[in-house]
Amino acid sequence: MVPKIRRGSRTHGLLVYLYGPGKRDEHTDPHLVGSWDGFAPDPGRDTSPDPDPKVTLSRLAAALDLRVKQAGTKAPTEHVWHCSVRTDPGDRTLTDAEWNTVARRLVQAVNLAPDGDPDGCRWVAVRHADDHIHILATMVRGDLRRPRMNYDFKKAQAECRRIEQEMDLRQLMPGDGTGAKTPTSAERFKAERTGRPETPRETLREAVRQAVAGAAGEAEFFTRLREAGLRVKLRHAPSGDVLGYTVALPGDRNRDREPVWFAGSTLAPDLSYPKIQRRLADGTADAVTMPEADTGRSDWSPPARGRRTATGIAERAAIRLDSDDDDAAAQLVGVGELLDAVAQTSPAATCAELGAAARSFERATRSHVRAERADTRAIRSAARGIIQAGGALGRGEDGGTTAMLVSTLVLVALAAARWHSARGHAQQAEASRQTAEHLRAAYRQAAAAPMQALRDQGRALPEAQRRTYETTIRAALPENSTRADTNTKNDALAATLAQAEQVGHDPKALLQEAIAMRELDTAEDVNDVLVWRLRRLAQLPAHPGEAARRPQAETGRAESAANRTGVRTGPPAMTRPAAPDPYNRPPRR
Repeated sequence: MVPKIRRGSRTHGLLVYLYGPGKRDEHTDPHLVGSWDGFAPDPGRDTSPDPDPKVTLSRLAAALDLRVKQAGTKAPTEHVWHCSVRTDPGDRTLTDAEWNTVARRLVQAVNLAPDGDPDGCRWVAVRHADDHIHILATMVRGDLRRPRMNYDFKKAQAECRRIEQEMDLRQLMPGDGTGAKTPTSAERFKAERTGRPETPRETLREAVRQAVAGAAGEAEFFTRLREAGLRVKLRHAPSGDVLGYTVALPGDRNRDREPVWFAGSTLAPDLSYPKIQRRLADGTADAVTMPEADTGRSDWSPPARGRRTATGIAERAAIRLDSDDDDAAAQLVGVGELLDAVAQTSPAATCAELGAAARSFERATRSHVRAERADTRAIRSAARGIIQAGGALGRGEDGGTTAMLVSTLVLVALAAARWHSARGHAQQAEASRQTAEHLRAAYRQAAAAPMQALRDQGRALPEAQRRTYETTIRAALPENSTRADTNTKNDALAATLAQAEQVGHDPKALLQEAIAMRELDTAEDVNDVLVWRLRRLAQLPAHPGEAARRPQAETGRAESAANRTGVRTGPPAMTRPAAPDPYNRPPRR
């Protein structure tokens, strides 16, 4: 049940609309379902001997405005309080008596007409459709004072949540005042008239959010806005310092043919200039050169290396969120930037779902929890690295590392949902869960080719070798065991363990390290998650087809490992001395 509140100054004009034919949706059988005393004249169902709807409507307007006229100049200029209340499309149809109850509870909740107060404001509730009513009240009490109506929207929202529960309606998530402002009806209608898929407010919000993702400073942020094709206007102090900014879409003009400008704070609370300025100062996204142990081989493409870097950093963000630390709130903002960066540079096959994931997670980045020690440099640098590397191809190593990163981001989104749920942030938790669903869809698209190639390689392993890896997997993951007649579930995992052993890793130790990194309970497919963790830890190509193009240095590392262990798993030994193996690392603690 959604209440929408407006203020106005024309009682008669609003009544004419409510009892009229309607501008967009047809008004069917408009009539009163409730009023301040239960005896207000009803232009829709006047039972007098010679009813004239226009006359009855004028009488109703005069009755509602009586106290406004008596108050004279003491009455507020905008004396009309207008609240539309709509049920969810899946809800049952309420009766007139139930709508009367809803209206009475709302005018009481916002202090317009407290129960038992003879001086309460006058109001009526008009129904002209099955799924909603309009409440019209005049904001002058019987004692000619104004009602105390602070936070009327929040109070109406809270009362609607209670009504939903009591009337067995769909229960919406309670808000906390940190959500972005929704487009007005006028903005939505204008978007439809002009053929836009969304309102300018929504388009600008996403563009500003993407511009700040990984930006190194204010100058780069404003440059990105202009490069995105937006009109940008800065407000300066006499000293020349920037005080704020506004943005507009080219071609979006008002009735005077002037651009329609939006300040950052009107797009979303965290897009105001002071908050963007603080974010850029707290976590300056410097260009960071990561060692190959974290990013992969130097011969891989920049997008692939950037995604490998981001995967490790995203894992650490998930661990922070699982720690139940309030300072993890800063990680949420960084994860939002990382999602925006991936969505901007993603292959066409995954672009739509990743964009939807970024838009959903935008709600999860804002709450009243403030991090005392906000250090987001690593995660913002990862976002910056992805953007600077440019768009990734949807195939080969680029496509494989996209799947690797998205698989990790699913777990990050679920960790964010748990973090918000523990603090009672219902809307943010739901947004995080929706993000995870979009990411899962994107993952299935990105991982289809590399995972199929890995399964094929797993099925091609010699039977004895395959049984050895199956035993290792069952020992580490007894709940993941498969029946003998359907032993294809672990194909990709077995192929990955074989490749890791070929370059010198102990399969058992590496698998235990991957399992211990963090929980796997929320993984939709445990095997897939472990495949990507193993391939990142062992520095294996994200797309197995890349293994055929491995340089000789990789073969040398495999040979040196074989010389150390006495077990030859790779190609014949090379004649040159074996170099120290940078991959022979102890398990992480």
